[in-house]
Amino acid sequence: MEPIKVGVIGIGFSAGFHIESLRRLPHVEIVAISGSTLEKAQEAAARHGIPAAYGEYHELINDERVEVVHNCTPNVLHYEINEAVMLAGKDLLSEKPLAINAKESRKLRELAEQVDTVSGVCLNYRHFPLVVQAKSMLASGEYGKPHLVTGSYLQDWLLYKTDYSWRLEPEKNGPSRAMADIGSHWCDTLQFVLGSRIVSVMADLQSLYPRRSKPVGSVTTFGKAEHELTEELDIKTEDSGSVLVHFENGVSGAFTVSQVSAGRKNKLEFEISARDASLYWDQENPNKLWMGRRNKANHELMRDPSLLMPDAAALAHMPGGHEEGWPEGMKNLLIDFYNEVMRKRRGVEIEGTPMFATIAEGHHLMQIIDAVLESNLTRQWVHIRD
Repeated sequence: MEPIKVGVIGIGFSAGFHIESLRRLPHVEIVAISGSTLEKAQEAAARHGIPAAYGEYHELINDERVEVVHNCTPNVLHYEINEAVMLAGKDLLSEKPLAINAKESRKLRELAEQVDTVSGVCLNYRHFPLVVQAKSMLASGEYGKPHLVTGSYLQDWLLYKTDYSWRLEPEKNGPSRAMADIGSHWCDTLQFVLGSRIVSVMADLQSLYPRRSKPVGSVTTFGKAEHELTEELDIKTEDSGSVLVHFENGVSGAFTVSQVSAGRKNKLEFEISARDASLYWDQENPNKLWMGRRNKANHELMRDPSLLMPDAAALAHMPGGHEEGWPEGMKNLLIDFYNEVMRKRRGVEIEGTPMFATIAEGHHLMQIIDAVLESNLTRQWVHIRD
């Protein structure tokens, strides 16, 4: 079978891990990359060994070789690029958030329903084996109905006043930062595991610094400034926040997000309390699923395909004791997405049901984010409206 030809729009942090993960799939070939300038795109193409470089994303979309586009640009560009890709009749995997507000994402949802393409959002935590194990265990009904969820997503890369990223600028990142960038991951993961959507929120958001020091020159996400000269930047988006949530199936709960929690690098965690068991998972220790019981001993289930339920075992590529983590979660997402591309575009018979986040699910996340911002302003519960 001829490899599926892929183009990547963007040259930053997310583009790098998309490229690395794509190269772990034998039936995929990256043929083009585009950046904010031709010079930057050419440098990235040389670094990654990609044959074609473009300084304008429309040029990449119009490249006849490109069948699938990965949108790895700053948030403010997501809507216009996603729209252009789908209108061109090409398959799309967009970085989250899908857009900068629900008004934009609603248009993308409507467009996705009209065009005959495969489209999805890069929400990779639903592709970890023990996340799927938790979902399958709860769906079995063996442990009773869930009633409470708690958790957090904590990082520290913006802890200091001198830390900087383009994500601090609303004109590039949108009106929400911590909630849109990492809170969206927590919400999607819990909606996926519970099989139920968040329908109302009560939010309290904070900014640690009203102003930050912006270095002169570019800084990549999670990177350090290379220039000492700075200018002052007014901070208009949240560094952290906590949200009460209600799910449509009656489950309630709360979560906290932060980009200013010292020592926490990428700690997404959740605990789900059901009638007969509690399940806890931590992304920084992804090969363990803790189960708490009242009248039995608590225990940890290890990531071992011989011990997991079928859907979860399918995502574990190595035997027990051969640890897997974040890169494998991203790989699993791409396997899932490109299996659907091959089913729909190539007519290949592949077993399994797609698990990747759809454009419609990406739109619902934007509705949650908009509701969180509204709740923080009004200091009231906000029901998520379409």
